[in-house]
Amino acid sequence: MNNPAKIVLIGPAHPLRGGLATFNERLIREYRMRGDDAMIYTFSLQYPSVLFPGKTQFSSEPAPPDLPIHIKVNSINPFNWIKTGLELRKLKPDLVIVKFWIPFMAPCFGTICRIIKGNKHSRIITIIDNIIPHEHRPGDRALAAFWIGSVDGCVAMSRSVLNDLNKFDAVKPKLYCPHPLYDNFGDPVSKREALERLQLDPGFRYVLFFGFIRDYKGLDLLLEAFADEHLSQMNVRLLVAGEFYCDPKPYHEIIARHHLEDKVIMSNDFIPDSQVLNYFCAADLIVQPYKSATQSGVTQIAFHFNKPMVITNVGGLAEFVPHEKAGYVVNPDPAEIAASIVRFYSENRESEFSANAALEKQKYSWGNMVETIDKLTVTGQSDLANPN
Repeated sequence: MNNPAKIVLIGPAHPLRGGLATFNERLIREYRMRGDDAMIYTFSLQYPSVLFPGKTQFSSEPAPPDLPIHIKVNSINPFNWIKTGLELRKLKPDLVIVKFWIPFMAPCFGTICRIIKGNKHSRIITIIDNIIPHEHRPGDRALAAFWIGSVDGCVAMSRSVLNDLNKFDAVKPKLYCPHPLYDNFGDPVSKREALERLQLDPGFRYVLFFGFIRDYKGLDLLLEAFADEHLSQMNVRLLVAGEFYCDPKPYHEIIARHHLEDKVIMSNDFIPDSQVLNYFCAADLIVQPYKSATQSGVTQIAFHFNKPMVITNVGGLAEFVPHEKAGYVVNPDPAEIAASIVRFYSENRESEFSANAALEKQKYSWGNMVETIDKLTVTGQSDLANPN
């Protein structure tokens, strides 16, 4: 787009919390820095409370003062979908962006976008986290197909998702663009300062598991890894920072069974944006032991802070972390996870991997995401032979 455009993003934003809200706000900020008239239509109700696995859906932090955020969308009220769709059809934005992450949202988003398209002007682009969800439910594929039929083009943030999209629509324009860097959590602080802020003993080294805890994220594998005889003899502690979105009992049972109470620090409240840097800066190594995945925002936070990573070779994760360069890529197996952590410390790889992460992260810009959306918006053509 050469001229300032009117852009509406539909999806989570303040007062809602979490990675989706963070992503959407950062993307719209990029458009506004470019000079576009960009705004967010967020949820008045995102999930009914009975369906939400966490403690609260709402942020405790102040609203971003630089972003126009309109609280409009009710995910379970069809009358609201019609009202919102008619409002946006009349507004006639040049571009509507929808971040899609779960089939539950397909009826809401799909109805709104189908109504918007009645103005014969707005182009609708979806950024896809997952089109086939990690935790399967009946009807997921039908709902996902309904959603894909609502849009004009798709951006996939991993090549595995790009391939999955072809199972739903092989013709619709689609492009790959990796998840941009989360650069909105502030500048790094020293490890010593971060440890002081978190009141952690500087006499230990720390491995970090970060983010909402769901079964597919493999925290159980990482806890089993910390029972490994070689790792247990090292001066290393596991810091688990994130709220449980699943039953915590099996995880605490692993800790008790292997007597890991002194090895594992559980910080299981939601981590607000203002505290994220402390956890990452306190850690030597970020571990993502996922059992299934497409891509992960945690990777892009780690890159922002130049942190080495251990990731599992599932879905699209291995696309982002070069093995033996910015970290290790291993199978989702406790023994392999443990061995990689032992190697990291015994071979003193932190400085080398951190320097490589600082170089690697340069490819993950928000400008690249905007340019990818522009390609789909202006030309409507996919370029699968040269996916960015």
